[in-house]
Amino acid sequence: MDMVTMNILDSTMVSICREMGISLMKTSYSTIFNEGLDFTCALADTNGDMIAVAEFCPAMIGGMPLLIKTCAEEFPINTLDEGDVLIHNDPYRGGLHVPEHTLFKPFFHNGQPLGYLVCIGHIAEVGGMVPGGFAGEATEIFHEGLRVPPIKIKKAGKDVDAVWKLMLANVRTPRHNYGDLRAMIGALDLGEQRMTELLAKYGERTFKTTCHDLMEYSERRMRAEISNFPDGHYSFEDSVENDGIENKAYLLRVDVFVQDDEVVADFSGSAAQALGPINATLGVTWSATYNAMFHMTDPSIPKNSGCFRPIRIVAAPGSVTNVNYPAPEVAGNTETHPRLAAIVIGALAECMPERAMASESGTGGNFVFGGYHPEHDEYFACYDLMSGGWGGRSYADGNDCVIAINGNCRFNPVEVFETRFPFHVEDIAMTPDSGGAGAYRGGLGYHKTLRATTTDITASQCTDRHYIKTWALFGGKEGGNGATLIQNKDRADWRPVTEAFGKVSSSKYSNITLRPGDRVRLSVSGGGGYGRPEDREREMIEEDLREGYITPKGARHDYGVEMD
Repeated sequence: MDMVTMNILDSTMVSICREMGISLMKTSYSTIFNEGLDFTCALADTNGDMIAVAEFCPAMIGGMPLLIKTCAEEFPINTLDEGDVLIHNDPYRGGLHVPEHTLFKPFFHNGQPLGYLVCIGHIAEVGGMVPGGFAGEATEIFHEGLRVPPIKIKKAGKDVDAVWKLMLANVRTPRHNYGDLRAMIGALDLGEQRMTELLAKYGERTFKTTCHDLMEYSERRMRAEISNFPDGHYSFEDSVENDGIENKAYLLRVDVFVQDDEVVADFSGSAAQALGPINATLGVTWSATYNAMFHMTDPSIPKNSGCFRPIRIVAAPGSVTNVNYPAPEVAGNTETHPRLAAIVIGALAECMPERAMASESGTGGNFVFGGYHPEHDEYFACYDLMSGGWGGRSYADGNDCVIAINGNCRFNPVEVFETRFPFHVEDIAMTPDSGGAGAYRGGLGYHKTLRATTTDITASQCTDRHYIKTWALFGGKEGGNGATLIQNKDRADWRPVTEAFGKVSSSKYSNITLRPGDRVRLSVSGGGGYGRPEDREREMIEEDLREGYITPKGARHDYGVEMD
């Protein structure tokens, strides 16, 4: 193993993946790409093993192992030609959820295929029963949008027109979808150019040998990290508050077994699959487990298929952690993934408390909407991400207003949001007292108020934590809840959608109509606290008061401190 060459090639390939992502950001049409950065770019070898990835969306990074392998089985690399591009978004073929489209392109050297360029991106509008893809009341996969099995969208460098026509005919925003898919293909083309340059410099033999060594190195690094965890059986559980169809909670439970240098995460104790869209595919459960382990181990370990090898996952078919076809699953990737990652961290907090954090908000907010824009003379659709607080840690407070653990995404700037969509943002602010009290408090969630302006808007949502709070660790207190409230133009009061529109759930619903003058107030929960509140230093409490993170009432109630 040549460590110098290996590190140079690793850094170069990761840089190529980053450059692909930057290209996608700068050339895409939809805000979920150019503002939200809800995508990931990677490289894989001819076996479908990931060899490099950029640090964009963790859910997609952890989903790569199953996703690429599945596609490679249907389209072995020796059946592909230079210039071919495959597209795929089927959750039941290794995917994560319907909105996430994966594009693959083989790269060659001297006529021989050496691997795949991969780009995963969340397409904002995918057809289905609601604009924006998140049908909170979906009861089957067909409600969630157009499913595309692995198929060539370009063949030998030329568009397959029939595929383009079929895909664009089944969505509400064909112009934006066309632009976003072209941006993804452009990212692959850029990656292909950079890999051609790399292979011309280092050659096929060095490339193959180094990729093999790099995965072996990552595996050894991960095994060394796990060997520092005390052997044992560690358990933890949490619940998703409802599925949008039935008003009942769904248990998520993990039993983590650490033995020597391997980890097994067993989710068999979790609830049976739901009627509504909170179900996770097997790829989501794999991804969530890998995500948790990345948070508990050395972040400098190269992210490739090698570091996944010591981590094994058990998830029973027909459960909320391994859904059976044709059940819905769009919120499994946004709501269930962070909860699964969190309970793995919660379980391992027993043996590695200094590396764990209390629960973060565990939701992306996932407020989606669409309609006809009279000023732009076309249909619009938006996936608006929100964020909450992260959990307190052994050495610091949780981060405020950060996207859930599976996302790594940014928010829509107000100026962009108001320019693109017929909403006025009346306020946006952190929510005082929303972080759970503790020696290290949870991070704050935030809220914003939107007023519909010029046209009717059809809105839907898949979120959580309206009823069940974020959990704490080691004597800390739970974080505050989120909420979605509606104020109709002709009323002064604020009501949840359960009252305003007769929905089963306030956090998961489909197709409510907001008319000009109506308001919606969206709030996301804060993180849980770490350690006993009475152990928090008084100076930290005073600073929180000065900064407005807590109120005098909160200081008195949570910390027993009287302050003006």
